[in-house]
Amino acid sequence: MADWGQFAKKNLPMLAVLVVIVVAVVFVLADRWRRGAFVFGVATLLAAVFRLMMPSERVGLLAVRSKPFDVGALVAVGGAIVWLAVSIDPLGTG
Repeated sequence: MADWGQFAKKNLPMLAVLVVIVVAVVFVLADRWRRGAFVFGVATLLAAVFRLMMPSERVGLLAVRSKPFDVGALVAVGGAIVWLAVSIDPLGTG
């Protein structure tokens, strides 16, 4: 049990991002795919904020490459997902 506590403490930012991703998956499974895509994009942007603001030793599994690369990639992908989710016109309305 102590091992899980240490893992959770070290990877708390990643676990927070995973919680938001689970919320996104719930939206998608509830047939709210645009809202789920938006929340997934927000999770990616949240990961970028954690990576930018915290030292590499504290972000755990979010640290993959150098900080500038990680932040840039996460912002680009998260921003694209959010933009696509917001810009897609809902079907059947208009």
